[in-house]
Amino acid sequence: MSQKKIVLREDEMPTQWYNICPDIPNGLQPPLDPGTKEPVAPEKLAAIFPMGLLEQEMSPNRWIDIPEEIREVYKIWRPAPLVRAYKLEQALGTKAKIYYKNEGVSPNGSHKPNSAVAQAYFNKREGITRLATETGAGQWGSALCFATSKFGLDCKVYMVRVSFDQKPYRKTMMQTFNGTVVASPSPDTNTGRAFLEKDPNTPGSLGIAISEAIEDAATNDGTNYALGSVLNHVILHQTIVGLEAKKQMEIAGDYPDVVVGCCGGGSNFAGLAVPFVADALEGKKTRFVGVEPASCPTMTKGRLAYDFGDTGQTTPLLQMHTLGHDFVSPGIHAGGLRYHGMAPIVSALVREKIIEPVSVHQLETFEAGVLFARTEGIIPAPETCHAIRGAIIEATRELNEPKTILFNLSGHGLLDLSAYEQYFNGELHDYEYPAAAIEESMKHLPQL
Repeated sequence: MSQKKIVLREDEMPTQWYNICPDIPNGLQPPLDPGTKEPVAPEKLAAIFPMGLLEQEMSPNRWIDIPEEIREVYKIWRPAPLVRAYKLEQALGTKAKIYYKNEGVSPNGSHKPNSAVAQAYFNKREGITRLATETGAGQWGSALCFATSKFGLDCKVYMVRVSFDQKPYRKTMMQTFNGTVVASPSPDTNTGRAFLEKDPNTPGSLGIAISEAIEDAATNDGTNYALGSVLNHVILHQTIVGLEAKKQMEIAGDYPDVVVGCCGGGSNFAGLAVPFVADALEGKKTRFVGVEPASCPTMTKGRLAYDFGDTGQTTPLLQMHTLGHDFVSPGIHAGGLRYHGMAPIVSALVREKIIEPVSVHQLETFEAGVLFARTEGIIPAPETCHAIRGAIIEATRELNEPKTILFNLSGHGLLDLSAYEQYFNGELHDYEYPAAAIEESMKHLPQL
């Protein structure tokens, strides 16, 4: 074994984010106003987003400076280490080299603060005093509460009910960072009350929680909405992951043949992948594999279409791979991957056959996570287990192939131990979402 961990100095941290939008072959389709079906005007979005983020969302520039105030907060945990998974390689008996970018070293244990800190900063700069958001597994909610606490903002989090019940210590983390968290659907909004009246026992969904958070932002003075994935500016902020990884791979004297990440809304995978996609567009031979749950197969069984980002149909229409905004995923423990849509950037790269989507079942991902914990010493989040499973599939497809695999360890699972307990007790199950149910959800896509 040679060097296990590659760590950059603070002065080697990237000072710019990379915007892939100008480089995507055949480009992105614009978001549409659901009323007029015309491209949405920026001033309409300014009701819930600061102009600093809207400029990033629609920027034609490849490189966007990271403000010094954001980089100062990043220094709490960044640059994040790149690690060679020697023990995992040995356990698999593969000649492949496996590297992972460890984003679990952040204050809330995931990649989410990379965007949360930026969003809190740009909102604070424009006089906003409070943010409202949704969260699935709680990683985004806890990241935004951390970020708002750094910039002196209040934060209200609508947490998908099934995860609110499954992951109590995520709630505690949000409260520790001075955030307020409620189960979604909640009695705090008209949207939430309507869904509770329809089904008092609903497990909730990210689409419903987004609707509640948007309503909160639109009806409270000094409040804006913050989204943890999907949108262009979120993926922009996450590119610091891939930009650091490129520097670290160069120090290692290596370059990935395959880049792997788990996919829910798309931010952690795209954040690692798109800086390498830029090289692939110039001729580098790299494959990009996005791994999603079989119970929420947005890319593998969904449709590329214009759809609402939320169940309450309050957002602009985005062209993305979607299962339909009415889709409610089964309550698998990978709560951050239970979203009905995929980021337009990721969807466009799937459209161009640059990203290869695959789906995996819950039990095989936990098996992969346990193997990773027993070899590499880190208990991964259930979402991250999907990326590990994808990396294992790549490493064992041909054991004698000496390829290099890079994946994003998007978060640790120390607050997800109840899920591991259920796995060891044989209480977890695989879910294959019925094709007929997906087809029924698709019938409600907006008609353009």
